[in-house]
Amino acid sequence: MRDQPEQQAPPVQRLRLHYAKRGRLRFTSHRDFSRAFERALVRAGVPMAYSSGFHPHPRISYAGASPTGAASEAEYLEIGLAREMDPEELRRLIDESLPPGLDVLEVVVAHGGSLPDRMEASHWRVRLPDVPVAEAADAVRAFLAAEEVTVERMTKRGLRTFDCRAAVVRLAVADDASAEAGCAILDTVLRHATPSVRPDDVLAGLREISGLRTGSGALLERLAQGPLDAEAGTVGDPLAPDRDAV
Repeated sequence: MRDQPEQQAPPVQRLRLHYAKRGRLRFTSHRDFSRAFERALVRAGVPMAYSSGFHPHPRISYAGASPTGAASEAEYLEIGLAREMDPEELRRLIDESLPPGLDVLEVVVAHGGSLPDRMEASHWRVRLPDVPVAEAADAVRAFLAAEEVTVERMTKRGLRTFDCRAAVVRLAVADDASAEAGCAILDTVLRHATPSVRPDDVLAGLREISGLRTGSGALLERLAQGPLDAEAGTVGDPLAPDRDAV
């Protein structure tokens, strides 16, 4: 019989991190990021708490990671430490240990509640090069008028068919004076549902419902992720309860 592994002490402090994926680092997959982040923790000398069992792992919990290829200003995770640290000092140490483009924006002390439970929706900006604004606006009107928009996506379990309309809280063509002619920009809020609906699913829905040609050059950026105000169609700050508890 194998000896029972040594039980690890519970974390002394839990901290929640808000970070961004920018530039070419938007092509970093969740697995790539997790490896880079764990290496950064080692380089920064962060006193991590570890799980118990035969194969202890640093206590890191991710919440709502963005898909590969999407830039994001709203990525979150939680870590458990073996001793207390100043949140701002930790932010600086980890940020300096990560490559440019993976940027730690804020660190707060966790004050109870589940961080993933606060991730109810995401606010996305979708830039569509070579798509005229008028055509995009017509497609959006048709999409919003439909009760259901069925799309297909290949998953690990094979081809899956689902309704992408139900998850759309808000969808509009952004009025952006800085955008060049012939480039539509979509502004959308998507409820986190099962199955999850991503911006590329919405683009597939627009093609399905109206024939809109979006091409393969769509640029996706998550602007916010957190609690949903369904009436206003806005996404709140998931770390606000932790700041308010201080």
